[in-house]
This record gives sequence, C-alpha cells and structure tokens, in this order.
Amino acid sequence: MTIENVKAVVFDTFGTITDWRSSIAAEGAKIAHTKGIEDFNGDAFARAWRAGYRPGMARVTSGERGWTPVDVIHRERLEEILPQFGLDMLNDDERTHLNEAWHRINPWPDSIPGLLRIKKKYLIAPLSNGSLMLLTNMAKRAGIPWDFIFSSDMHQAYKRDPKVYQNAIALLGVAPHEVMMGAAHNDDLESAQAEGMRTAYINRPTEYGVDQTKDFKATGSYDIIAASVEEVADKLGC
Repeated sequence: MTIENVKAVVFDTFGTITDWRSSIAAEGAKIAHTKGIEDFNGDAFARAWRAGYRPGMARVTSGERGWTPVDVIHRERLEEILPQFGLDMLNDDERTHLNEAWHRINPWPDSIPGLLRIKKKYLIAPLSNGSLMLLTNMAKRAGIPWDFIFSSDMHQAYKRDPKVYQNAIALLGVAPHEVMMGAAHNDDLESAQAEGMRTAYINRPTEYGVDQTKDFKATGSYDIIAASVEEVADKLGC
C-alpha cells in the first residue's frame, strides 16, 4: 500500500497542531498579573500543569478509573498546582476560566496554512485526547479548518488505547491504510501503525521546552517525516 490510497488525514492536536506551552504560559501570566504577581513563571506553570496530563489519562486507560473527560483531568491537576504558583486565591469562576485556557491554545504558525492545503485533497480531522467542546472551541477561535472532529469522549478512551484508532477508522468507513495519522509523538504513530494506518511524523522538538526528553526526531519508519504541517502538504502533493 502507498500513500496514494490515503483518503483522510487525522492529526494529534496538543503539541502537533497547537503550541500548548506558550499558550498556557501566557494565560497563566495574564491572570497572575491581575492578582499582582509580577515574578510569575508562566513557562514553568504550563509545564507543571501538563505534567499531570499523561498520568491522569493513564488511570483511565488502565481501568483504575472509569471514563473521565480531559477537562476534569485538567481541572484536578490545576487544583494541585495553584498553591505552588501563588494562585490559590482564585475563586471558582476564575479557576473555571483558567481551566478553559486549553480551549484557547494557539496553533503553530505552519499549522493552518498546511491544513488548508491538505484539506483541498483529503478529509482532515483531529484524532485527539481533547473533548468535543474543547476541540470545537479551539478550532472556532483559531480558525483551524477541520472537516469534522474525532474527540476522546466520542471513543470514551484516550490514545494510545487501540480502540481510539480503530473507532476513527470504523467511523470513516474506510480501510485502515486509507487513513493517515499525523503526530509529533513517536508512540502515537506507533500505535496508529499497529492498527494499519499510514503515518506522518511532524517534528516539534520544543514542545515541552526544558522538560522535553523524547520526540526530538522520528524514531520509527513512517510514510512521511516532516518539520512542519506545510511540509506534510508538500509530500502529499497538496
């Protein structure tokens, strides 16, 4: 099978299409400033918040915990780190607004131009751990041109659970090799490959900043290896 058979391209969103770290850092710094905190470290705040993401999902994937939406996982982690960053004075409305910062994260500069090109030839969608409303709000605010959305709450599962990839393929009604997964994370692509999907690695070596320990480069054999979404578009002939 070759990429000429591909009909749809689905993308990881956090880190691949969007730059969560700088977006969350800016949101944290903005609210800290309103509270008179001038030495707030927004980047450290973003990284600390994100550090609770994988462990929170792992409890669901392992069966230790029943289905739990990602917004709940984000809120639980936020409650843990607010005292550490001097923001424990926030009231419930302020905490809710800050938690929804994940609905407002910005795309990398190459993402929308690349997606617009790919969209001309292929169906495009996120295959993301975000919720339906998170991904919809993010797309509407930033102008991300998805044809439709695959969210974690549709599958009641998180990547790298095989059922996420299997369900996306089933909903599309096509063969696995007719769907390409685009991601900046090698383990995401390996999971997609295990279900027969085509793969595109998009390098985002600064996603986690000083906390980045992997995904500095492609470590597997993928159909496309690129430095941007626009380069994926180039290699797809868009």
